[in-house]
Amino acid sequence: MSEALSALQGARAKGDVSVEETGPQGMITLRADLAGLEGALGQLGLTLPGPRQIVQTGERSAAWMSPDELLIVLPYAQVPQALAALHSALEGRHFLAVNVSDARALFTLTGVPGAVRETLAKLAPVDLAPGRFEPGELRRTRLAQIPAALWLMPDGSARVICFRSVAQYAFDLLKTAAAAGPVKYF
Repeated sequence: MSEALSALQGARAKGDVSVEETGPQGMITLRADLAGLEGALGQLGLTLPGPRQIVQTGERSAAWMSPDELLIVLPYAQVPQALAALHSALEGRHFLAVNVSDARALFTLTGVPGAVRETLAKLAPVDLAPGRFEPGELRRTRLAQIPAALWLMPDGSARVICFRSVAQYAFDLLKTAAAAGPVKYF
């Protein structure tokens, strides 16, 4: 079996806000009626997030993506057994659980918390002010021209997920926005 490679193989840009592609990350899209999914998520050690929320337990997270969709984020190697557990727990229900690990890219932004928020605010039409966007909340939005999802971690860092096909574009956007001052595209 070949080794998993992330879209940008751990690309990094260091500065006041550092941007890093996190490397291979397990992700499962779960589409279903979210009512009654607590037991299935419990099999993975997770709880059901509310609308626009993300819950984390250790290395695993469950993110609310839409009224009938969750994104489960977990270590890459754990995806097959997590999928098997979901299929077993949801047997007899109408659902779709798919490994999307190799179709997505995940970035981590670290630095001074205010600077991390400012970096994201330069790109996304979302109110990221303290009190309006806090750790545990998730936003699906656009970063310039691409769809993305973003959330803040309790330590002040942020995570951004996008499609793998636009990973280089997303990295370049984030790296440019992380520079101090206004964004200069030209």
